[in-house]
Amino acid sequence: MTEIILTQYSGKILGPIAKIIGYIMNSLYLFLNNVFGIQNIALCIILFTVIIYVLMFPLTYKQQKFSRLSQEMQPEINAIREKYKNKKDQVSIQKMNEETQMVYQKYGVSTMGSCLQLLINFPILLAMYQVIRNIPAYVSSVKDVFTPLVDKIMEISGYQDIMKSFLKEAGVGTIKLDFESTTTTANSIIDVLYAMPVHGWDVLRDSFAGLASIINETEAAMAHLNDFFTINIANSPLNLIGMGWGEKNFLLILGAILIPLASYGSQVLNIKLMPNASASGGENDAMARQMKTMNTVLPLFSLFMVFSVPVGLGIYWISGSVIRCIQQLFLNKYMKNLDLEKIIEQNKEKAKKKKEKQGIYENQIANAARINTRKITEPISNTEKEEKIRQSEEYAKTARKGSLLEKANMVKEFNERNNK
Repeated sequence: MTEIILTQYSGKILGPIAKIIGYIMNSLYLFLNNVFGIQNIALCIILFTVIIYVLMFPLTYKQQKFSRLSQEMQPEINAIREKYKNKKDQVSIQKMNEETQMVYQKYGVSTMGSCLQLLINFPILLAMYQVIRNIPAYVSSVKDVFTPLVDKIMEISGYQDIMKSFLKEAGVGTIKLDFESTTTTANSIIDVLYAMPVHGWDVLRDSFAGLASIINETEAAMAHLNDFFTINIANSPLNLIGMGWGEKNFLLILGAILIPLASYGSQVLNIKLMPNASASGGENDAMARQMKTMNTVLPLFSLFMVFSVPVGLGIYWISGSVIRCIQQLFLNKYMKNLDLEKIIEQNKEKAKKKKEKQGIYENQIANAARINTRKITEPISNTEKEEKIRQSEEYAKTARKGSLLEKANMVKEFNERNNK
């Protein structure tokens, strides 16, 4: 169900991210407009994608370095697993984990090394969806395109009832209009106008016949802003296919289909260029199986998802894949010439310094453990035995009358007299 969307997305996590993305998108729009005279949201999305992936390149490099080092250390990891293959006791499991951790330290990689970029990129993708589905709420210049038309609509007597009827006829009946104040009313009408399908402009002209001229101007301006090779990025490929079929516009249908296919193809190419860190683990390796499944599912997920979301989000997805492919080509070439021995030596030195910093604390624990263990395992000397016997005899002399200790002393004295 579609709700009022002009007010910026208010989610606690994605909301602030969407605001940052919206600020960047608005700045890019103003830059392109003021410097080059270009007014196009699709180009802003592409430029935004370039900026994001340039900023994320250090993480991409670390991820690729992790993958390259993982290929080198995999035989050692597999050897440790084979060593403890049939040992399920707690001590063996602990030793296996310790030896595995030592290998990771040797190569200077973290088990989270390949996940960090995904953890950052996924929230950006979700927040980007909120921005693209409601561009006027984040890009003020786009909102300004609707403002003159909305002002004219609100000047008409009884426009509230006309807009309510328009919602159903234009196919956006699930969006609720808010007439509480002038600002909220204007915002909710812009919600409706931006969310409506292409045929909604014809319905709007029929509903407000006296505003045909300004409606035509607004429609032309928005078509220009949202145009991407004659495709309106505010619509989803599924909607475009339906519209193209109704109008017998087969070029529109072809363009709408190419967007999801381009998303799928770019994802597959990106995966093929990626180094397979788990390849040496064999078919029985769980990580290798999971990676293989993920490499199959992700392109299919992008294929079906891009069909149902606005084309603008598909452009972001495709642009990101293309940029990653370009980065990957350079990184693959660089990683081939990477001096792994030098990196391993540097990592060993870092691990050594880290251990030296922890050395005092570790020695204190070790000494305490040795003291406690000695009390249990080391044999007691004759001198220590005699001292303990003497302390027991001194304590026995302090026995109270009628106590068990006094009776024990009496038994001891009786035995000593009889043994003489």
